[in-house]
Amino acid sequence: MHQAATAPQDGEEFSLAERAYRAIRDRLVMLEIRPGAPINEEQLGQSLGVGRTPVREALKRLQYERLITTYPRRGTFATDVNITDLAHISEVRQELEPLACAQAARRATAADRAALTALRRQLEAAESRPHDAVELMHLDLRVHRTIYATTHNPYLEDTLVRYDNLATRIWCLFIDRLSDMAGHVGEHGPLIEAVVAGDPDRAAHLARRHVEGFEQAIRGAI
Repeated sequence: MHQAATAPQDGEEFSLAERAYRAIRDRLVMLEIRPGAPINEEQLGQSLGVGRTPVREALKRLQYERLITTYPRRGTFATDVNITDLAHISEVRQELEPLACAQAARRATAADRAALTALRRQLEAAESRPHDAVELMHLDLRVHRTIYATTHNPYLEDTLVRYDNLATRIWCLFIDRLSDMAGHVGEHGPLIEAVVAGDPDRAAHLARRHVEGFEQAIRGAI
């Protein structure tokens, strides 16, 4: 079953195009829309309960973010997941993830710390029961996106969301071959604690180690 678009937070109201964008984006990221699959605007609109105009606006953004590709006279397709992109994506994330986590530790508001603490509790709950790979991946995405928002730097946030989306697609492609996915997602616990505690050096260190571990895990699964 497809998940609905991300719910607005803190009273935000999203436009139809924004709702469509978020819902389609996450279907692409989680490979619910498989790599190489054709994109049907009418079917997407029906499944989301929106018209074709919001869907088209969403698809324009998703093409820019390298999640879909349009070919003249052929149509629009979900972008293939190319393992050769892993090194390029990791190169960017190894520099920006530590920066983001350090800035989040410096800038976190009381509301940010509360949101991160709630996610920490969700991580603990997930660790205490049988692992559902899809549930863990959604939780992983929520942790990353919450930390990026906590930087209070919209340019850094947007950039890292894009690269984390691309990394997650690679992760999902190899999800059945990864032996310690729960352990990888569980690494967010100490990272969240460092951000909430306002310790930028520890947060940066843990973030860098997390990204390096992600690349090693994928290469080990290939």
